[in-house]
Amino acid sequence: MMLLTAGTRGDIEPFVALARAAAARGHSVRLGVPDDADRPAGVDVVGLDLDFRRVMSPGGGAPWTLARHLGREVRPALRRMFAAAVRQTVAFAPDVVVHHPLILSAPMAADALGVPRVLVELSPVATPSGVFPAAGGPTATVDLGRWNRSTYAVPRAAARLLDADVVRAAAQLPGGRRSASRTASRATLMAVSPQLLPRPHDWPPRVHLTGSWHDDALAAPLDAEVADFVHDGGHLVASFGSMAVGGAQARARAVVGAARAHGLRALLLTGWGGLELPVALRGADVLAVRAASFGAVMPGAALAVHHGGAGTSHAVARAGVPAVVVPVTADQPFWGAQLHRQGIAARPVPVRRLTSAALTSAVADALACRERAAEVGRAMRGEDGLGTALDVLGSL
Repeated sequence: MMLLTAGTRGDIEPFVALARAAAARGHSVRLGVPDDADRPAGVDVVGLDLDFRRVMSPGGGAPWTLARHLGREVRPALRRMFAAAVRQTVAFAPDVVVHHPLILSAPMAADALGVPRVLVELSPVATPSGVFPAAGGPTATVDLGRWNRSTYAVPRAAARLLDADVVRAAAQLPGGRRSASRTASRATLMAVSPQLLPRPHDWPPRVHLTGSWHDDALAAPLDAEVADFVHDGGHLVASFGSMAVGGAQARARAVVGAARAHGLRALLLTGWGGLELPVALRGADVLAVRAASFGAVMPGAALAVHHGGAGTSHAVARAGVPAVVVPVTADQPFWGAQLHRQGIAARPVPVRRLTSAALTSAVADALACRERAAEVGRAMRGEDGLGTALDVLGSL
């Protein structure tokens, strides 16, 4: 079984969990990940010639800066990744290819080997529905009714812009170049909890809503300082994950101000630079560290403030903790709106509108969701998303 993924922690950890679960069932598994991803022990991991953090960091927000970054960094990096995915897959010769939507060359490799492929969606972006719009599009938070299905054309069109780069990756195949594959996946594994996104009536039978993929063994132990800070519970956890947009100190001020307004201690996970604690705000009730396992800091937490990535949204909800989502980009507005609809989060606060006053009000609304969040968390902890996914793969 060849697993291929790209992206940040929320895109990688579910695949690591699947790799470990598949290996435990006796499957021969290899996992392809970006070169800058952590390499978990006990998993056969290969790099995909991609530094995703570099791809994510344009160094400025001006249109010309972004255009230059796309041309000089993003497209060449994706081209290398497509080629590496084909090369690694052919070398492993698996009996099935399981891949993230960003690995656009995976269908070509599976076709060349004559094996089935399975698409994994961590957010609904490739499987159209009339019930809700595509998660990553500009209308992700708006129910467009009969026009919802049309929003899925946006990610499809973006993928087709890279067809020439995908075709170039065919040079890694034994038979040489061929057209970019349009063969449908044998199945789609929607690694999403039905507690957060109930299955729509119009998904085809080959789409399996498995529940989220979670492995408690992947949680790194906390260092003593963090363990002591969260020991008694009742704290607020704030994280913007891989988001590194400007205004990190202003966001930290808003978080600390809102936490103190509600008598909460604040644990800031600064990540790639989404939060930066100003010296003037330091105190015994605030701790800022680069990273800590969500599985270890969420139990006992009163609240989470986060960017709304799929992985973070599921981790917080699974812990039974209410949230305020401050979406920045991609699928984050979708998940922010969805958590609010499910009654486990306040109405999202867009990052450009984040102030201490706005967050203080949103925290009050989120704290009123504690009972519902606890209920959803219990239900999610009872899901066996990995087992369901492996049962589907075993039936191909």
